[in-house]
Amino acid sequence: MRQMIARATRKKSDKPDPAPSRLAYRLQRLALTPSVRRGFTFGVPLFAVGLIVTLSLADQDRRDAVTNWVADIKSQVQTREEFMVKMLAVDGASDTVTEDVREVLALDFPISSFDLDLVEMQNRVQALDAIKTVSLRIKPGGVLAMQIEQRKPAFVWRTARGLDLIDGDGHLVMPVETRSARSDLPLLTGLGADAAAKEAAALVRTAAPIVTRLRGLVRIGERRWDVVLSDGQKIKLPEANPVAALEQVLAVDAAQDLFARDVMQVDMRDPRRPTVRLRPDAAQTLRQVKFTELGNN
Repeated sequence: MRQMIARATRKKSDKPDPAPSRLAYRLQRLALTPSVRRGFTFGVPLFAVGLIVTLSLADQDRRDAVTNWVADIKSQVQTREEFMVKMLAVDGASDTVTEDVREVLALDFPISSFDLDLVEMQNRVQALDAIKTVSLRIKPGGVLAMQIEQRKPAFVWRTARGLDLIDGDGHLVMPVETRSARSDLPLLTGLGADAAAKEAAALVRTAAPIVTRLRGLVRIGERRWDVVLSDGQKIKLPEANPVAALEQVLAVDAAQDLFARDVMQVDMRDPRRPTVRLRPDAAQTLRQVKFTELGNN
């Protein structure tokens, strides 16, 4: 009986242990982690593809062939009819400015929209003196639409180099050949007149009651203005609050018709002590009248 039990025990001990070893257990656990599973699912195929591509492109002729093929496909896509720009439409600009825009851009139509750098083109057009704002967009039908806001000339600015048109902010608009070409605009002269164009515009608006007599404004010492009227009459304004000083002069003119008299100059540089200068002949006549009155007395 004991021998039979011993034989049975010996047979059981000869069977292999079904439990995995420690190393096999750790490898099985590692294979079940998400990162390792993703690595085998995606990483290994990608590595194999990358290795094949690398080996294939190791040859210079193959690389050149692939490059040419990609360039050809790109060219075929970019030059399709729906991507071609055929014309430039400019709105809001005069004929002269439109010609300047076309000359600056120098576009050779038809051209692919992929070859147009709209930001760079906008900056080039914006650099023109006459342009205040510009916007660009490509419309259906192959039209490059440009919307322009031109600077509006507010003054004729006389400098040593000639005559220029400037806007109300003092920005250059364009040169002008003669004063008579824009006789409808007031004239600015003097160093720094363009920098003070906003103040000059306020003075022109204030001088609306005598606008028919207004000829221009002269910047004196880059700090104050002289208002020049017809017949050589002049209003000297102070450095501070020139608009208020001009309003005082206009109020006197409205009440007493000041500039219809023989007044040559009104000096408001010191608003507390305004001075009126008569024309030489009128001043001489006034002196004679006073002398006569004194003699009679």
